[in-house]
Formats: sequence, structure tokens, C-alpha cells
Amino acid sequence: MTSVTFVTGNDKKAQYFSELIGLSIEHQKAEVHEIQSLEPLEICEYKAKDAYKQIKKPVIVEDVSVVIYCLGRLPGPFIKWFEDELGLEGICRLADADEERKAVASCVYSYFDGERLIHFEGSLDGTIAQHPRGDSAFGWNPTFIPQGTHQTLAEMDDTTFKSYYLKIKPITKLKEFLAGLDSGKA
Repeated sequence: MTSVTFVTGNDKKAQYFSELIGLSIEHQKAEVHEIQSLEPLEICEYKAKDAYKQIKKPVIVEDVSVVIYCLGRLPGPFIKWFEDELGLEGICRLADADEERKAVASCVYSYFDGERLIHFEGSLDGTIAQHPRGDSAFGWNPTFIPQGTHQTLAEMDDTTFKSYYLKIKPITKLKEFLAGLDSGKA
């Protein structure tokens, strides 16, 4: 396996990333600076270059975004801070201005090896629940209902959750790329 390091300060996120990708990927915490922007690609580019500068080997970073359409592009990549400040019920109240409560959850993974910067994007349309629901809560999952279901991500069994989660997280694209690095095709 080509040496690449997933850089995140969240141990739980790193563990779940390794489980989903099914490859032995090193994890390292780093004090990566995150610029303020509503553009996840811009944020990820900056994070990837900053992480590479610190650990001096190929890195993967991620940025997650939840956009509630009636708020323009917000909370977007600031979803964690909105959740910290408003709580899950507050996130649900943000969608009250839209009868349909439309939202999209997305994720960008960025790979940087000091020369090549490659982004992998995934997204999933959905709605924001009237109130947070579900016990298997991680972050904003109790507020987001993927299109085609009536359950929040936090209410789903593990198999159903993963099927939707892998639409948000472009794990398959990233895994194919990493396999290509090993074979010299990437």
C-alpha cells in the first residue's frame, strides 16, 4: 500500500474512515488550519497543503458540508460550529423557513503529495427533520433525512446508514485512486 496519511483530529472519524475504505491507512493528528470559506474545495485544498507541509508525506483530508437551501449556502462547511452553537434542535429550526426543508449533505476528500492535488466529491440530497431523531447520533446525523426515506441517518440500521453515507462520502472513488497509486496507474 502506498504510504498516505489521513489527517484529522477526530479519532472516531479516523477509525470509521479506515473501516469504510478497507485499507490500512495511517492516521495522524495535526494542527491543520481551516480557512473560512463557503467553498469546501477551497477549504480542503488549504487543509491538504497545510497538512502536507507539517508531516511531509502524502495526505488525505476531508471537509463535510450541510447546506439548508433556504439559508443560501449555509451552514455549509460551518455545520459543526452551527451544531455546537445551536444544538441539533436549533439546526432543525433553521429549516423552518422552507416548507420542503430541502438540504444537501456533501463531503470532499483531498489528496496531496506535494505536487498533485486531487479532490473526490460526494453528495446526497435530503431534507432537515422537524426535530432531531435517532439514537445512533454522530454530529448532525439526527437532523438529516436522505431523499427516498423518512428516517434520519441516526435512525437507520448500520447497513442502511452505510448505503446512504457512502453517497455523501466518496470512499469508493478514493479507494480506486489509492489502488491506482499502488499499481502505478494513478
